[in-house]
Amino acid sequence: MSGSEGGGEGVRLQKVLAEAGVASRRQAEILMRDGRVEVDGKVVKEMGIRVDPDTAVIRVDGSRIVTDQETVHLALNKPEGMLSTMWDDQGRRCVGDVVLEKAEGQRLFHVGRLDAATEGLLLLTNDGELANRLMHPSYEVPKTYLAEIRTPIAKDLGRRLREGVELDDGPVAVDSFKVIDRSGARVMVEVVLHEGRKHIVRRMLEAVDKPVQRLVRTAVGDVRLGEQRPGTLRKLGRDEVASLYHAVGL
Repeated sequence: MSGSEGGGEGVRLQKVLAEAGVASRRQAEILMRDGRVEVDGKVVKEMGIRVDPDTAVIRVDGSRIVTDQETVHLALNKPEGMLSTMWDDQGRRCVGDVVLEKAEGQRLFHVGRLDAATEGLLLLTNDGELANRLMHPSYEVPKTYLAEIRTPIAKDLGRRLREGVELDDGPVAVDSFKVIDRSGARVMVEVVLHEGRKHIVRRMLEAVDKPVQRLVRTAVGDVRLGEQRPGTLRKLGRDEVASLYHAVGL
């Protein structure tokens, strides 16, 4: 936080909040007077406060507001067959192709990977600290998957997965497991876990004799794939971004 009344360096906090899409300047002043705005961990009520929007950590009602205009947060619905890399020396279709086409070539980190056969939500950001924390198991950010497997489904399958199964690189347990849909020999199940090991969902279900026929990641934390079309990229909403920072303590 820099300066106070009048001139000084930085940008008036009301203007920063307005440009971040939080509220009009007038509404921002009301939020400040009500003690709902924090800058770098301190409640700010003075109308003349100026901040550096590139470095200040600003929260409204406890949710972080991203004010750095250069910060990018995107969601890609990765189609089957696309590689989770920014480039491929063999010329295969990869995430970097979509970023180059739709995100003006920004240098982005992908939050974890999806193998070529897996579809669904892949987050991209140029905030390296956020990306690292979202991938680190200590923050326990849940990832949600829909997996197609085959019948029959043993009654105790969910319990076995919640209790944990042993893999060659250690045990793994799901946070939750439920059957979503049945159609003939096909069963669609929802798996939620905060593990990030390679091919973890496929290996876990293989270990209980239920190899995956199709796999889609539908959510990372509170960010959901929803109706986003395969191969498309979208900017995350302010609430979605705030939820990610909150999940990893930023």
